[in-house]
Amino acid sequence: MNTRMGVSGVFLAATLAACAAVPPTAAPSVPTPRAYASAHELVSLRQRVTLENRLRSAWWTLFGSGRLDGLIRTVVAGNQDLRAARARVAAARAAVQAGRGAGLPQVALDAQAGRQEYGVALFGPSQFSIPPFNAYEVGPSVTWTPDLFGAQRNQVARLQALADYERDELEAADLTLTGEAVAVSLDMAEASSEMTALRRIVAADQQTLHLVQAARAIGTATEVAVLSAQTQRLADSARLAPLARRVAEDSHALSVLAGRLPADWTPPRLALSEFRVPSDLPLALPSQLLRNRPDILAAQANLKAAAAAVGLATAHLYPTVTLSANMLAEALTPAALFGPGAGAYSLAAGLAQPLFSGGTLSAERREAQAAYRAAAARYRQTVLDAFGQVATALTSLAHDDAAVSAQRSAYRAARRTARLAVTAYRLGGIGLLRVQDAQRAAAAARLGLVRAEGRRAGDAARLFVAAGGARLAA
Repeated sequence: MNTRMGVSGVFLAATLAACAAVPPTAAPSVPTPRAYASAHELVSLRQRVTLENRLRSAWWTLFGSGRLDGLIRTVVAGNQDLRAARARVAAARAAVQAGRGAGLPQVALDAQAGRQEYGVALFGPSQFSIPPFNAYEVGPSVTWTPDLFGAQRNQVARLQALADYERDELEAADLTLTGEAVAVSLDMAEASSEMTALRRIVAADQQTLHLVQAARAIGTATEVAVLSAQTQRLADSARLAPLARRVAEDSHALSVLAGRLPADWTPPRLALSEFRVPSDLPLALPSQLLRNRPDILAAQANLKAAAAAVGLATAHLYPTVTLSANMLAEALTPAALFGPGAGAYSLAAGLAQPLFSGGTLSAERREAQAAYRAAAARYRQTVLDAFGQVATALTSLAHDDAAVSAQRSAYRAARRTARLAVTAYRLGGIGLLRVQDAQRAAAAARLGLVRAEGRRAGDAARLFVAAGGARLAA
């Protein structure tokens, strides 16, 4: 009766231990809204948002610039961070294979040669002695640690989750890289377009200065007017240097992203007019965002790794069983190793049950549980950040549309005013200085339109990246 109770107790303990070693696997619940932003925030959005399950992978092609597509291909092919991320993925996958192999029986071929001499005192008062001798052993051995309580299973699950994490981090690095390359390209194109518009303003300033100087020469303008015109021209000319610096910095940044030295490679100079913000904005459904954004998938993989670590730490609290066997040939000379009577074998089973570890094992389990809670909180925060980024990009794009519309109207009005000023000047109704002022105002309105269009294109790129970018087709 006591024997049956003891055996039952062992099996019950083993079952409870195995259950205890199973880590939590369910992802924490996160809110999934029906829409990314409220309708009143998007009232100014001129594009139509289409929510879909599958979208194109190369999101930057939505801008319709062939030269941008070529630039992105160059950047992706040469970027060193992506190469490092690919290597980390390969290393993580190899670690998974190694972890799986460690759970299988390990077979080795053992060979040993040695010389032995026993002391006379070993055999007591008989004073019996054995002369020194050589001994040789050779044969295969097998060792195996059965995964009774899930240690090996959880270790492989942890390694697999870490491999998935590195894969998703590679996707996130790719998305970040392409997003940064597009953003830098847009900034360089915007700065170049601003320089073109600003040069028109400077040219108008120079013409105005000539007119004021001519008027001063005949006594119809004051020296103050001349100095004012000179100051305006110099101030507008000074605004060109920061724009030129932006273009140079963006060019160098693209070279580095492409894995090139700035002195050896110059990226193509893109024009802002090449970028077309699509009339339809293809976005993933809010429920699909959790499966599209690589940073969310990476956080989920990290959560799985933390869960497996809990199971692994729990399994370490329970016994470890090791089975081993070997077949040996033993002899005093190498020639006799394979002769009759040299064969030997051994079978062994070992069990190790932690009894006292100074609280290390239980503390490691509590540490793993706390790490899991931290990973769960990071996962929730990553999801919240993702929805917040998409909502912010959408509303920013709506405000950008309103700004572009207002700037375009202002530019049209300024151009019309400039044309009317030219007509009035030809009819003798106004002086040439008024014409120059109107033309300068038109150039300034053009500069404002360029900046508004640049912001809108940049926010469109941020929207595509926030929505998952290249992973939208996965």
